[in-house]
Amino acid sequence: MASTSRGRAQDRAKVAAGQDRDVRCEAKKQGVPKETVKKAVKTAGNSRKKVEAEISRD
Repeated sequence: MASTSRGRAQDRAKVAAGQDRDVRCEAKKQGVPKETVKKAVKTAGNSRKKVEAEISRD
């Protein structure tokens, strides 16, 4: 994977529930509270696509 100024591509493909920055950014992007993102990660895993699908399903 190529390294970019924003980090490696594989790192951006995942949501780290333990990292407040990742959770906050995903919550802002989806327009939901941080708790919703954390719940989605717990349910669907840390794949960004799966988390986004889980949030849109709710």
